[in-house]
Amino acid sequence: MDKLVQNFFNLSVIEGALPSVLIGFATTVQVALAVIAIGVVLGLGLALLRLLELRALDVLITAWIELFRTLPQLVIIIFLYFALPYGGIRMSPFAATAFALGSVLSAFCAEIFTASIAALPKGQWEAARALNLPPIRTLRLVILPQAVRLATPLITNRVIAVTKGSALGVAVSLNDTLGAAQSYMAIVANPSPLMLAAALYLAFFIPLVTLSRYLERRMTPY
Repeated sequence: MDKLVQNFFNLSVIEGALPSVLIGFATTVQVALAVIAIGVVLGLGLALLRLLELRALDVLITAWIELFRTLPQLVIIIFLYFALPYGGIRMSPFAATAFALGSVLSAFCAEIFTASIAALPKGQWEAARALNLPPIRTLRLVILPQAVRLATPLITNRVIAVTKGSALGVAVSLNDTLGAAQSYMAIVANPSPLMLAAALYLAFFIPLVTLSRYLERRMTPY
């Protein structure tokens, strides 16, 4: 038992792996932030475009949502990195991972924002119209603040679920936390770097989970 613990928690190995794994962890954080920015902004944009009620546009948006909600995240990452070059489009491991996961997140965010906007009473629109507010100002000043408040708890939960997929970037040689840990583990033939990577993932995602629960309690209407 002591030997098993020593193999998984070899302090000298962890100390040696720390610099490279921390560099990989910085990449993980950057990918996560890029995924959140792409997913939330694009998802909100798709939800707003749906308000135009143009059938052809709605069909395209629905196809986007169903495609990226259905396909496994790993399949999308591999397609962007390995298949697009045949069409003349090349992406770095970082870009392929960020755009793949950002697209997945955008599909879920579009549905959440759409449902949140639809959940608001129609009287909100009618009251704004009675005050002679133009549609754009009504949307910006009246509808969106309420819709975002309703959507935030669900969005944060989905953000956590999707950004955890950043570890899949190792399939396209992304030098993130997991990739750096695996590389060092191959050199020293010891699993301790993976334990270090797991600890860093916990350090990153536990605060996000805590924030998600706080926002859910804070913003869920009673």
